[in-house]
Amino acid sequence: MSACVIYIKAGEGTRTLNVKLGKLALYQLSYAREQRKQAYGRPKRVSTFTMPTTRLAPSPTGALHLGNARTFLVNWLIARQKGWKIILRIEDLDGPRIKQGAAAQALEDLKWLGIDWDEGPIYQSMRSEKYAAAVRSLIDAGLAYGCVCSRKEVEAASSAPHAEDGSAVYPGVCRGRFASPEQAAVLTGKPVAIRFEAPTGKVAFDDLFAGRQEFDVARDLGDFVIAKADGTAAYQLAVVVDDAEMGITHIVRGDDLLDSTPRQIMLYRALGLADRIPKYCHLPLVVGTDGRRLAKRHGDTRLGYYREQGVEVSRILHLLARWCGIESAAPGICAADLLDSFALDRIPRGPIVFTDSDDSWLRSR
Repeated sequence: MSACVIYIKAGEGTRTLNVKLGKLALYQLSYAREQRKQAYGRPKRVSTFTMPTTRLAPSPTGALHLGNARTFLVNWLIARQKGWKIILRIEDLDGPRIKQGAAAQALEDLKWLGIDWDEGPIYQSMRSEKYAAAVRSLIDAGLAYGCVCSRKEVEAASSAPHAEDGSAVYPGVCRGRFASPEQAAVLTGKPVAIRFEAPTGKVAFDDLFAGRQEFDVARDLGDFVIAKADGTAAYQLAVVVDDAEMGITHIVRGDDLLDSTPRQIMLYRALGLADRIPKYCHLPLVVGTDGRRLAKRHGDTRLGYYREQGVEVSRILHLLARWCGIESAAPGICAADLLDSFALDRIPRGPIVFTDSDDSWLRSR
C-alpha cells in the first residue's frame, strides 16, 4: 500500500489527511489528475470530464473457462489502468441454453480472479421492454421486416451466398414480401422473426487491437435477425440498446465477434445513436492445439474445475499473464500486481494455444 496526502479546504483553514491507497486507487487518482491537466492545463479541485465506461458481459450459457478469463482480465486491466468505469452485465437472453446457477458461478469466478466492477450486475432478461421498443421503432421506420424463413431453409437456399466462416448469408426471401410482421404471421401461419435490412455500402472502423476493418454487410453478412420468432431480442440488437443506454464507450472482446461490430454500428445509426458508437478492441482467441476455439472438446478448462482441483488463483493468473505477453510475472501474484506491467501492444497478435503442458503445469504442485 502507498501513502497519499490529501489536502481538504475547510472554511479559512486547510487540513491534511494521510490516506493509504491501494494500487487500484492510485491508478484512478493519477488518471483523474491527468484528465484535469489535459482539460485545464493544471490540476483543479473539480473534474467535469465524462468517465469512459466498459462492461464485463458473461453469458450464463456455460461456465467461464480460461479463454473467457483471459479476455475479462485484459478488459479489467485496461479499465483499471485508465480509470474507466466497469459495468457488469449478465447476457441471459438465450433461454434454452441458459445453465441454472451459471450466472452466480460467473460472479464467483470473477471475484476469485480478483476482477471487480463498479456497477451491476444488470440482467438482460429484465430489459425486454426496452428491446421490444427498439425493434418496433425500426419496423415503423421501414428498416426491419418480418421473416418466416427457418435457419434450415436459409442454409438450403440455392441462391444463398456464404460468408467466410461458411454460414449462409440471408438471400432476402422475405424482404418486401409482407406489409408487416403481423401480416406475415396471418398469411403463412409460421413463427415470425424480425430482420434488420442491411443497407448497401461498406462499414469501416478502427479497432484498437485489430486495426482498420471494413465490411460490406449487405453482401458478406446480409440482413440479420434482431428479434427471434419467440419475441426474444437477438444479441446484436440487445447489446446496442444496452451499451448505448449504459454509456459504454469501450468494448473489449474476442475476435470471434469482429463481424458483429459492423452490424452493431449499423444499428446504432438506424436507432439515431451514431454519437454513442463505442471504440472496439477485439483480441485473438484462446484455442486448442487443433486451432479451434477453446471448448469442451479440449478437456475441462473451467475456472471452477481448477478451483476444485486446488489450483491457486495466482497460478491461473500467471498463465493468463503469459498469454498477455507478460513473461516476468512473480509467483503468488494477484490481478492488481499485473497493472504495472500490462500493455495492450504486448499481447501476441495471433491465437493463444492452450496445450496439455499448460494444463499439467496448472495442476502441478
